[in-house]
Amino acid sequence: MQAASINLSRRDAFRLFGAAAATTALATTAARAQDAAPKLKGRIRQSVTGWPLGKIPAEELCRQLKEIGLVGLDLVGNRSIWPVLKEHGLAATMVPGAGSIKDGLNNTAKHPEFLKQFRENIAAAAQFGWKRVITMAGDRKGISDADGLAACVPVLKEAVKIAADHDVTICMELLNSKVDHPGYMCDHTAWGVELCKRVASPRFKLLYDIYHMQIMEGDIIRTIRENIDYIGHFHTAGNPGRKDLDEDQELYYPAIMRVIAELQEAGKFEGYVAHEFGPKHGMESLRKAVQLCDV
Repeated sequence: MQAASINLSRRDAFRLFGAAAATTALATTAARAQDAAPKLKGRIRQSVTGWPLGKIPAEELCRQLKEIGLVGLDLVGNRSIWPVLKEHGLAATMVPGAGSIKDGLNNTAKHPEFLKQFRENIAAAAQFGWKRVITMAGDRKGISDADGLAACVPVLKEAVKIAADHDVTICMELLNSKVDHPGYMCDHTAWGVELCKRVASPRFKLLYDIYHMQIMEGDIIRTIRENIDYIGHFHTAGNPGRKDLDEDQELYYPAIMRVIAELQEAGKFEGYVAHEFGPKHGMESLRKAVQLCDV
C-alpha cells in the first residue's frame, strides 16, 4: 500500500481521459502555499479527479489533498488506491459503474454486460462506503435521441435495484458534443432529466459537468436550481480550454458554488463538487480552485 501510486486517468478507469504531469516542485510550492492559506468554510464538499495530477505516490497525494482542503478523489478506478484513501480519511467520491463514453447504455446489445459491471462495481463501492458510481449514455452512432432514451431505461431500471440494495447512487454524466465528445448522446440537461424521470428512482441522477454544460447550454445557475432534484454530483473546469477556474475563463464559480451550497443546506443536494481541469500550475492551481469555491 505504501508503494502504491496514483496514475489515475478517467480513460484508464473508464477509458475516458488522458493524463497530465504534476511535478515535485509544483507540489512543494502548493504545500508551502497552504501553510498561509485561510481555514476553509467547508460548505462545499470538494474533491478532484486524478487525471490532472500525474503520477504521485498515493500516500503523498493523500497528504497534499487534505492539506488544501479536499475531502476525496474522484473517478478512482484503481481499487488498490481505495484502502489508502480510507486510511487518510478521504473518500472515493465517484468510481466506475458501467459503460463508456463511446459505448454506453444506449447500446442494448450490451445490457447484460453492463448489468454485470453494475453488480460488481456497485458491490465493490459499497464495501468501502463509496456512494457514487458513474455511467455513460454512449455515442449516438445513428441512434435518435428518442430511441437512445428508450434504450437506456430498461437497463437502468434493473441497475437502480442493485444500487438501492447497496445504498449507492448511479450518476450519468452530461458531456458536451460540440468540442470534446462529438456524437455523445447525453449532451443536454433536458435529455438527462427526462431519463431520470423515466427511470423514476432516487438511485439514478445526473453528473452535471459545469464546463460541458456551459459549452452546450449556458444558463448554468438557473438550470441547476430548476433541476437539482435530478443532480447527484458536479464537475468543474474553466471554459474555454478546460483549464483553471481563473480570470481567463468565462464562468463565475463563486456564484455557482453559493447556489450549490444553498441547495445543499436546504436538503436538496448531498453530493460532491469535483474539480476536473488541466491545471496551469499543478497543485497550486488546484489550491486556488478550492479556495475560490469555498463560499
